[in-house]
Amino acid sequence: MATNKGDINDGGAESFLTLDPDNSVTVRYHPDFGPHSDLILLEAPDDSVLNDLLHGRVTIRGQSDEDAVLCTPSSTYAMKFVSTSNSVFLIPPGKPNLLDPQPNPLVSVLKLAPGNVELVLTAPRLDKLRFLLMQKLYKIDEEDEEDCSSEGLYTWHDLICSIQASDEELREGLRFLSAVEINGFWRMVHPKSVNMILTMVLTNSVLHDWSLDALVEEEVLSILESDGFNSTIVKHCLETFGTKIENDNRKLWGLDKKRIAVHFAKQVLGSNGGKMRLEIFIEKWMRNVQKGMPFDLNMLEGEVLYETIGAETWIKAFSVADLPLTPDARFSVLFKERAKWAWKDLEPYVRDLRVPGISSEGLLIKYTRRVQPNADAEPIFSAR
Repeated sequence: MATNKGDINDGGAESFLTLDPDNSVTVRYHPDFGPHSDLILLEAPDDSVLNDLLHGRVTIRGQSDEDAVLCTPSSTYAMKFVSTSNSVFLIPPGKPNLLDPQPNPLVSVLKLAPGNVELVLTAPRLDKLRFLLMQKLYKIDEEDEEDCSSEGLYTWHDLICSIQASDEELREGLRFLSAVEINGFWRMVHPKSVNMILTMVLTNSVLHDWSLDALVEEEVLSILESDGFNSTIVKHCLETFGTKIENDNRKLWGLDKKRIAVHFAKQVLGSNGGKMRLEIFIEKWMRNVQKGMPFDLNMLEGEVLYETIGAETWIKAFSVADLPLTPDARFSVLFKERAKWAWKDLEPYVRDLRVPGISSEGLLIKYTRRVQPNADAEPIFSAR
């Protein structure tokens, strides 16, 4: 390779891009040739990511003790350095003489790249989000307390600086956790506060003859605000337990009676240590739900487990919403809870797992052992 340090502006990367099959170029070292550790080759996995890269719509996220990820507006990619045994030359743009183009232009190599960074689509790392928001749950009476410190609270900017997920995935994670933005901070609401507001909405629906299928937002907010409840939290309650109904004149909400019934079932279990005899649970659950609401143990799939102790059946709180989001941690918790799982019991706790490039069947093969004595028997899963 030539090492002449004369005029280096005869050509550049463009000379390779426009090179005809029968022509050649002369390659030499750039006067600034060196390691240039600030220059790294990045391989875009598809045109969509390339477009985001070229338009500055990507960010690299991660703390000093975490492996960095690259986030587009909607996806998260692990960054893996891949070495190469071939010589990969980095050639900067040049300034070819357009008035008198040379048949064999000179190009200068700035760096010899030892490899490139490969982007691999990965699941967002949202377990940390739950940990951060659980530090300081919102309580209805906290505004009356003297300590109004923002310690342990997180703004949107704080979260995107701490959580390895794209903006879209982070927002979805906040929705999954039923988080709400209060005074600029994203918060999870304490279960007792949620229960208090929901109970007030249901009580007022009886007092004011409101239809749970078409609650008028303005009326609900007005009544509960007069009782001292924060309108932001009341509206969040409507979003948590209901669906907005399209209406030209007024904002209406239809409450999901099944969702409400499940909420009260969890409240009953929570107030009884998380575990109780099934018949006692059913009796207390029936007393808590309003007349006309659905009532079926099948509704509690993914929320409870059943145990047979002697001649009695017990019910135990075990919600999929409280489990880790990564497969290895999820299966570890599951098999600590039970050494063996029937498929009908296991399926509600694994159906939400999503790992790019791995199917649900692939996750079961990786993390479990399946035993099925005969074709008619229900498969049993244990830890691999």
